[in-house]
Amino acid sequence: QVRLVESGGGWVRPGGSLRLSCASSMDIKTIYELNWYRQAPGQQRELVAAVRNTGATDYAPSAEGRFTISRDNAENTVNLQMNGLEPEDTAVYFCNARVGYTSGIRDYWGQGTQVTVSS
Repeated sequence: QVRLVESGGGWVRPGGSLRLSCASSMDIKTIYELNWYRQAPGQQRELVAAVRNTGATDYAPSAEGRFTISRDNAENTVNLQMNGLEPEDTAVYFCNARVGYTSGIRDYWGQGTQVTVSS
């Protein structure tokens, strides 16, 4: 089992920044893909950003140019730097790890951290 713990959420005014962090109990260098998802009230969970073990990254169109996902091997964390935050970014943000096993790929999830953007 893989435990993921998010931190860094909170309240911020429009245009502000937050940096989310996800600590993993598994060596992130062995994890196939690490992702940040978010879920707004009444909405389905959506992918915000992804980073693979190759270093390749992908972003949702709404996050492109404002958010940056990165891995910190020394800290064994995956981070999400969020700049230029907008009210539409308000959501619970979840860390996700896709781990490959001989039996297939399994998904693990953190508990989520609330991000609220309002003036």
